[in-house]
Amino acid sequence: MTLTESNTLAERALDQLQKVILGKELQLKLALTCVLARGHLMIEDVPGVGKTTLAHALAATLGLDFARVQFTSDLLPSDVIGATVYERNEGTFRFHRGPIFTQVLLADEINRATPKTQSALLEAMEERQVSMDGQTHQLPEPFFVIATQNPVEQIGTFPLPESQLDRFLLTITLGYPDPRAERELLLGTDRRDLVRTLPAVLRADTLQDAQNRASQVHVAPALVDYVQALLKATRTHHEFQAGLSPRAALGLVAVSRAWAWLSGRSSVRPEDVQAVFPALATHRLVLRSTGTPHRESVLALLGATPIP
Repeated sequence: MTLTESNTLAERALDQLQKVILGKELQLKLALTCVLARGHLMIEDVPGVGKTTLAHALAATLGLDFARVQFTSDLLPSDVIGATVYERNEGTFRFHRGPIFTQVLLADEINRATPKTQSALLEAMEERQVSMDGQTHQLPEPFFVIATQNPVEQIGTFPLPESQLDRFLLTITLGYPDPRAERELLLGTDRRDLVRTLPAVLRADTLQDAQNRASQVHVAPALVDYVQALLKATRTHHEFQAGLSPRAALGLVAVSRAWAWLSGRSSVRPEDVQAVFPALATHRLVLRSTGTPHRESVLALLGATPIP
């Protein structure tokens, strides 16, 4: 597949998503960029704004196998990963795979599960594998986790630990639709019916080709200087408990490359870094005063860090 063909498919995928989730062009581009950068996506918002619909639409558009797990307070790790069961007829123990063995896993309302169950995803998200009873089981390629999360102040939620949050490359918030988009939503086709009819724009092989091309976008030394300046700013800023980790730094470069590629450029510019930085940093940077992330503080830091 040529570079032009690959770019065209990615643009078609973005166009299709925009027909399902109305009036959210920036959030949809960030979601597709996250996939191109081989990252996991968190969608955080109040119930009913389209978080689950976006996850279904993204999986259908990418042409990938999809599984959904509704996270609840009584969900067990084995409900996600699977369990080893004794097969009486065969006289042996056999591992029965859980829903995590798919290409796109929707962890719906992830923060309604206990920390023990949340931690079942840690190895899978980092190493694309799970370990059970001393055996390692590889997950399919590609593998993505798309998680939805309700606001932490809502009843029955368990805050995700920093180690879990750091494994999500980007976090997006959909918010309420504007009046024009909402009117079109009210008068148009039911979103669930629309998702069921979506054709696959990409396939696993064409997606991996697009990911490879995005990872080869040029990053100049001066651009790395800018990334390091942002990292230093997060680590020395008095408002934040801790700065961005090396994992987040690698993710920032990868997602900036994917954003530039999706925008039709062969090299990363500072505006590409600025476009993705809030979605990458906000859920990782916690205020000392409140112990919670704060998007406005992240935007202020971004605006105060000069381009070298």
